[in-house]
Amino acid sequence: MLALVLAAQFMALLDVFIVNVAAPTIGSDLHASGADLQLVIAGYTITYSVLMITGARLGDRLGHARVHLAGLALFTAASLACGLAQGADELIVFRLVQGAGSALMIPQVLSLIQRTFTGEGRARALGVYSAVLAVGAAAGQVLGGVLVDADLFGTGWRPVFLVNVPVGVVLLLLGPRVLPLGGAAERERSRGLDVPGLLLLGGAVSLLTVPLVLGQEEDWPLWSWLSLASSAVVFGLFCGYESRLARRGGAPLIAPRVLRHPGMGLSVLRILAAMAVNGGFLFALTLHVQGGLGYSALRAGLTFAPTAVVFGVVGLTWRRWPASWQRALIPAGFVVAALGVTGVGLSFHGGGEGGAGLYLAFAGVGTGLALGFGPTLTRALATVRPEDAADASGLLATVTQLGQLIGVAAFGTLFLNRLESLGSPQAYTSAEALLTCTLALAAAAAVGAVSGLVLRRR
Repeated sequence: MLALVLAAQFMALLDVFIVNVAAPTIGSDLHASGADLQLVIAGYTITYSVLMITGARLGDRLGHARVHLAGLALFTAASLACGLAQGADELIVFRLVQGAGSALMIPQVLSLIQRTFTGEGRARALGVYSAVLAVGAAAGQVLGGVLVDADLFGTGWRPVFLVNVPVGVVLLLLGPRVLPLGGAAERERSRGLDVPGLLLLGGAVSLLTVPLVLGQEEDWPLWSWLSLASSAVVFGLFCGYESRLARRGGAPLIAPRVLRHPGMGLSVLRILAAMAVNGGFLFALTLHVQGGLGYSALRAGLTFAPTAVVFGVVGLTWRRWPASWQRALIPAGFVVAALGVTGVGLSFHGGGEGGAGLYLAFAGVGTGLALGFGPTLTRALATVRPEDAADASGLLATVTQLGQLIGVAAFGTLFLNRLESLGSPQAYTSAEALLTCTLALAAAAAVGAVSGLVLRRR
């Protein structure tokens, strides 16, 4: 069961990154404008983020395994449609549908882990889950480069979507045999579906996500700032409505006891920080090595391999480290991540390609982010009651995705603005912009560690 749901998780995460390296080929083949390419890349992320909580709640109502398989079927069909698309408009629509499929499929992964495993088994399963997140991000860059460069049978960019189809079909055939299609989830059907809450939260996330995804490319027009401000207002309305609903004895979208769960607020903060650093680091480094240093898509993807490998190894082994270390792992992880991203910036400084110290810095980034994210997620979910699995899973999955988006938007904007202000030559100025960005990333990681310590004391 774990292998099946994590394979689906890996495939969906892969699709966030794999399309980036295929964008130039898609643009030339479909005569797509810059705005079209933007929506091809971002459309998936937008619907994925907006509908994540909805997917979690539907799993709670209809059965996590059933909704997972329904999302997998939708994702697989949309992947086929993307691979066969004959125009940019078609591709954009199918990418939106693909993101909706992921939003149905992915929240069920954590819920199924919560309901299936207990104790040390749950901790191990969550460790594998964390490792899959890191490997999927790097593998998307690498696999995208391989498929585009190979140009299989003259199909150009299409295999980056079509590769999902055979994998999805196999998982759909195996799913009914290994997933628990009945049982615990059905007992939760009496809990109503909070439609007004879903609409308010979906609106708030949409107003936040769309400008984060599209704002930089559009040079942050007025509508993007109005949208961000409106998201805060709508989110306030959502919180007020949910509080009133809970007081009246209704069934709010996220159970108040989940939000009040000891350490949940701190966990949300740390996951946001870790994923923002991760998203900003990957984005800025991709821009530097492909734009500044002129790496091919494949070489750029391989650049991230050391970070992903170390993230995976640490994510799978940290529970076996000495017990006396466990309490300090998360803040120490943020400190190591801060040192690692700073080391990467210094290694590329001056326009060079780095040396032996670069790989040590990559290992530091992987180690730090694994310790900042993995133990935080495990501890947040370790004591959540099975009946609250959907609420906690949807909340943390959404926070993970939003953290990535915020990191790309904030640190990507910093990198690009610094690059523009410096001018030429490209390799040198790109390295300078990367150093500025990595110092900001280090500061964000440090805030994650310090704020966690302060909140723990309180």
